[in-house]
Amino acid sequence: MKYIDQVDVRKRMNYRILKNSLFKAIFLSAAMFGLIVLAILLVRVFSQGVNWIDMEFIASKLSTNADRAGIMGAILGTFWLMVVVIPATLIIGIGTAIYLELYAKKGRMQALVQTNIANLAGVPSIVYGLLGLTVFVRAMDLGNIVLAGGLTLSLLVLPIVIVAAQEAIRSVPQHLSEASYGMGATKWQTVKNVVLPAALPSILTGSILAFSRAIGETAPLTVIGIPALLIPFPGGIMDTFTVLPMQIYYWTLDSSLVAEYANLAAATIVVLLLMLFILNFIAVLIRNKFQKRY
Repeated sequence: MKYIDQVDVRKRMNYRILKNSLFKAIFLSAAMFGLIVLAILLVRVFSQGVNWIDMEFIASKLSTNADRAGIMGAILGTFWLMVVVIPATLIIGIGTAIYLELYAKKGRMQALVQTNIANLAGVPSIVYGLLGLTVFVRAMDLGNIVLAGGLTLSLLVLPIVIVAAQEAIRSVPQHLSEASYGMGATKWQTVKNVVLPAALPSILTGSILAFSRAIGETAPLTVIGIPALLIPFPGGIMDTFTVLPMQIYYWTLDSSLVAEYANLAAATIVVLLLMLFILNFIAVLIRNKFQKRY
């Protein structure tokens, strides 16, 4: 009887080892598939567009002539767009998370709001474009300027920042807040000096992902009527503008008529990837600074 039990245990162990190896192979295959597709895409884009990148291409205006077309207007438009998106999203998102986690009474209403915020993170981006068109472009009569586009994209990524900030606040050890209260601090002093600094690295991590999504969005800006035409360089948030993803989109469409536009689109993708890398690198440095500090 003892021998039979040992055989049974050995079979179970072999089965678990086999199952572990099988799932490991599946997960490795999934990761490798994604990496291979990404590598093919990057090689294709860089090989097609890197030869078109020079100072004239970066510093020039848009042009119907492919040999003289530039993307400085789109770069400035992207910059001014993020000037609106980043502060608006951080202020509203972090403030909402603090209220829901630390001030709002727990109950059905709070749970309902929490559920709706989580659901909003999965709403298609074009729906936010329709909302921005209705509220900012038409109701507020802003037109297709940087401010309207920035507020629209802020609505798009706001649920992501709120959820990330809530999770970060929940992860702060409770004894830190209790120690602050024990020292005589008020609730707001505890939030400002203890909870928020401790949660800031995790909040910035979620915000980096949200802003990376915002800088690459096209559908909401297309809906509110952002052009990709020969327009002056934007000088502020009240000017008309275009952005790099919009320019990539229109050049990709026009490549069926003029083959050189495909090369311009590839070169613009390379520039956009470099901008994303630089912005994410700066954000990671800021996050790491706060992580070491707190």
